[in-house]
Amino acid sequence: MKSIAHLHKTDKTNSPVASDIRNQFLQKLVKRSYFILGSLFIIIFLVGYAAVLGSANLSILEVYQTIFAKFVPGFESTSSLYNAIIWEIRLPRIVMAIMAGAALALTGAVMQGVLQNPLAEPFTLGISSAAASGAAIAIVTGAGIIGGHYLIIGNAFVFAMGATIVVYLLAQYRGMTPESMILAGIAIMFFLNAITSIVQYIGTPDQVEAVVFWMMGNLGKSTWTTIASTSILFMVVVPILIYKANDINIIGSGDETAKSLGINVERSRIICMILSGLITAGYTAFIGIIGFVGLIAPHVTRMIIGGDNRYVIPGSALVGSIILLGADTLGRTIVSPVILPVGVMTAVLGVPFFLFLFLKGKKKMW
Repeated sequence: MKSIAHLHKTDKTNSPVASDIRNQFLQKLVKRSYFILGSLFIIIFLVGYAAVLGSANLSILEVYQTIFAKFVPGFESTSSLYNAIIWEIRLPRIVMAIMAGAALALTGAVMQGVLQNPLAEPFTLGISSAAASGAAIAIVTGAGIIGGHYLIIGNAFVFAMGATIVVYLLAQYRGMTPESMILAGIAIMFFLNAITSIVQYIGTPDQVEAVVFWMMGNLGKSTWTTIASTSILFMVVVPILIYKANDINIIGSGDETAKSLGINVERSRIICMILSGLITAGYTAFIGIIGFVGLIAPHVTRMIIGGDNRYVIPGSALVGSIILLGADTLGRTIVSPVILPVGVMTAVLGVPFFLFLFLKGKKKMW
């Protein structure tokens, strides 16, 4: 009897269906592994290339040597001048691009997942518009929640978080459905865009120029201090959002199904939206408005590795880093020595690339 049972079990394990499932799993695993390794390779290459750009004559080898010398014993650094140029001037901008790109893309993936809407991202939900209004009011009127050096940053952050809370409250009033949150976000976005326009209208030419420059996005003022401030937010929020990926997968099957499986849909949606708004507000306050990263990166990731949010959310972070660092690097070189704003570059690169993927992609994006 034991031998018959053993044969029956073996037949089941080696059946065509089981073999097909196993092969599909291995194919997905290989594809995801190549995706992660390829993304990391592109980021490492872009770090070296971006650090070379500038008036100082540096090679990529010298850049990597300087970076490794900081962490790896036995590596000899280049000259102290090159060390200062790389570590104090160029790397802060590069690191901020990597982290901000990852944060914006990751929040886009989370928002699209919990709202089941392929157009959901911080920009379309009014969070970026709120930050712009806060910054514009600070620049033109000098009024703000926090004074001094952090006047603009503080205003942008408070307004962005305020918009997140208002969107949540309006959606809760309508029943906390994905549609109500999207509609509330769009309403807030148009209202705040009008406020920003009014503030610009009453401002002086210099003030209007400062507002427009801020709204275009700028990584040039990044320092290790600003990176440290945003890193705390990044390290707290990102692990929680990645942890919620399985809940987001279940919510994707429908609210009623998710509730029947024991998921508190409203609580999960609130947590994800508030945390996404928090990290978006943090980065937007420091670097200005950067659109399309949170919209494009999740779609690109889904088209490559599938729709499982356990992989889409961290994968989107990698793609977002590539998009933002690549856009900033291109903006520094395309009409050198003029540096184009990174927010403009993400729009210029992002829209055609997204349309190309949409028209040519054979797989469903959603």
